Amino acid sequence: MQCMPIALHQLPDDVDALKSLLADQLVRNEQLQADKHAVNQKNERLTTENQHYKIQVLTLTEQLNLALARRYAASSEKLSPDQIGLFDEAEHDSDVASDTDADASVETDDDEITVAAHKRKKRGRKPLPDHLPRIDVIHEIPESARRCDHDGRLLTEIGEVISEQLDIIPAKIRVIRHIRRKYACDCGYCIKTAPLPAQPIPKSMASPGLLAHITVSKYQDALPLYRQETILQRIGVDIPRATLANWMIQAGHLIQPLINLLHDQLMSYDILQMDETTVQVLKESGRKAQSKSYLWLQRGGPPEHPVVLYHYDPGRGAGVAKRLLEGFTGYLQTDGYDGYNAVVASNNLIHVGCMAHARRRFHDAVKAQGKNKQRGKAHRGLTLIQKLYRVEKQARKLTPEKRYQHRQCHAKPVLDEMRIWLDQSLPQVPPTSATGKALHYVHNEWDKLIRYLDDGRLEIDNNAAENAIRPFVIGRKNWLFSDSVSGVKASANLYSLIETTKANGLEPYAYLRYLFTELPKADSVEDIEALLPGNLDNHQLKIEQA
Repeated sequence: MQCMPIALHQLPDDVDALKSLLADQLVRNEQLQADKHAVNQKNERLTTENQHYKIQVLTLTEQLNLALARRYAASSEKLSPDQIGLFDEAEHDSDVASDTDADASVETDDDEITVAAHKRKKRGRKPLPDHLPRIDVIHEIPESARRCDHDGRLLTEIGEVISEQLDIIPAKIRVIRHIRRKYACDCGYCIKTAPLPAQPIPKSMASPGLLAHITVSKYQDALPLYRQETILQRIGVDIPRATLANWMIQAGHLIQPLINLLHDQLMSYDILQMDETTVQVLKESGRKAQSKSYLWLQRGGPPEHPVVLYHYDPGRGAGVAKRLLEGFTGYLQTDGYDGYNAVVASNNLIHVGCMAHARRRFHDAVKAQGKNKQRGKAHRGLTLIQKLYRVEKQARKLTPEKRYQHRQCHAKPVLDEMRIWLDQSLPQVPPTSATGKALHYVHNEWDKLIRYLDDGRLEIDNNAAENAIRPFVIGRKNWLFSDSVSGVKASANLYSLIETTKANGLEPYAYLRYLFTELPKADSVEDIEALLPGNLDNHQLKIEQA
């Protein structure tokens, strides 16, 4: 209990009494200091616990908002115009637009009309393609009705009104009969039979056209084999699914020489993008059917002849990346997966990051705020990244040299501003929050994210690889899994060839039909090289098909 202070005139005159009184006062002061320290420690503990609970509530609220947004909200990562105009940056944006090189003008669409304040799409249907065959159906007025309603004279033809409809004839299947003439000598000993042309699958009823159709239907159109079996039955042909699967495996083996040449072409260029995704293989030695395996994707090669390759592997470890990149030197662009760090160090590669992954994290952080309309650091980060993408849109059609200069002029100042803002924001945001995770991702990946400034040939993100792997992901939703290792490896080869074909501007069915016809005849490496997608064009394929 605290005592009242003693007045000066009440102090005792005896020295011993004064000493005793002073000792008691010192004890009381020490007790008061101890009590005060205990109270401060308790307050600090309560403050820390309170802060911990606030962060936990924030994290759980963000997770709930993000889950709701992923289920119900739009998936676009674009900001609305009012969000882009935040933070008083309109003046800077106008400077970027006004200083843009003439060659970097914004792309225009032939179907867009430039109006004073905006662009408006033309109304009405687009014309049907000119290359489609036309069948003219003439509609005449009966002769008895070709009389004028006023004076009865015969009407004269003055023109015509043409309207077009698109007609589709369902797929037709035909049987190709290979009739091999036989010749014999009167001696009875010499008999000769005309040879059968080399076939993609010997002793099979699968022609190059049917094989190409099944391949494109599965690996381009994501149509599983059991559905193709049903479609074939509907038009009167019964081919079991097991037979179709066996054809795909043999087709995958058939094109292996082309895959090997494409791999050499891929490794010879100094820019390579990589990504990976899961695949389930039911029958694999030493592994459960529920185990996750992986398809690794590589995209690169010369810009005029791009190459896209899939590789199957049961694991996702650093050893797989090292094996796939054996002999490669130059720029490697990936997402933030750490499995690439070992091969980057051992091969002395230049690691390039993916700005799209950084944008996605800020986009998720904005969604995690739910209905909170307050503009915070997540909006700020997303706005800065969107400005970088607007610079890329302006520079899309420039040569690598001019793109490098354009980025130095317009993208580098934005990145410098972003770096300063990042250093200021990191201590202010809980690292476990969605915004904190986005900030730390950009901070940890910073050197990789700004690497694209060093070379005009580099991309700001890894989206080209992600777009190339998307057809497999879509197909996986339909067929769910691969039955065997040989099947998934054949699928990897066929996906590789189709995606490379598309990247080189060829129509997949026309190319595969031509390939399955000519590849069995190839006798040398030169013959096989002539069949690579980069060495053919659609006009040549149409002529050959005709």
